[in-house]
Parts: sequence; structure tokens; C-alpha cells
Amino acid sequence: MKKIPSLTAVIEKEGKWYVATCPELGVASQGRTLKEAHAMVQEAVSLFLESASPEEIKRSLARGAKVKKLEMAHA
Repeated sequence: MKKIPSLTAVIEKEGKWYVATCPELGVASQGRTLKEAHAMVQEAVSLFLESASPEEIKRSLARGAKVKKLEMAHA
């Protein structure tokens, strides 16, 4: 099994739902609570990794979506 790089979950509230995405793979899910959205996107990523071919995973990871921490200074 090939090692997958560190992945990220981005969770945003949209109306009454929380929408969760994994930008590195382009996978998304949702939940009624923050905890549920996190669990659902984890499951969606797991299912994607189980069912996708190695080439599809490589293509998804190479899409260019990178998550970096912003370091800002504010007066």
C-alpha cells in the first residue's frame, strides 16, 4: 500500500448544514453538526481511497490543491 500524504478537512457552515471537503482529493460531504461533517468526510475519503485506482489517486493529488498555513501580521 502506497503512503498517502497528509490530508486536510475544511469544514464550513452553510445554512443549517456543515459542508466538509478534502481539497487535496476533491472529495466532499456534509453533516448536521461539525462532528458529523468531519466523520462523513473521513468516510468519503476512505471510500475514495479504497475504490480509486492508483492512477486516479495520483491524478487527484496532482490537481494542484495545496493547503498552507497563513502567517499574517495585523496592526
